[in-house]
Amino acid sequence: MAGKTAEYYRKNPEARKKRLKQQKRYNQGKGRAITIAANAANRAKGTYGNGDGKDVAHKPGKEGSKKSKDVTLQSPSKNRKSRLKIRK
Repeated sequence: MAGKTAEYYRKNPEARKKRLKQQKRYNQGKGRAITIAANAANRAKGTYGNGDGKDVAHKPGKEGSKKSKDVTLQSPSKNRKSRLKIRK
């Protein structure tokens, strides 16, 4: 199964509550740090808010870095797709 859809969570309120609880825990810890590092790297690279449709992709071993030299630019779909493949 590829993943749960919004429709699934609309029809299953218990699953929705569980998912929201999971997301809240993630955002309070590791997820918040990842978001902050990604936004800082986007700003350093000059792509934050300029409308070019690119995200920063951290080089292997440099995942938490906020430095411009530790990242490259990629389309968001390609960048996020690679992370999903790693998890499987």
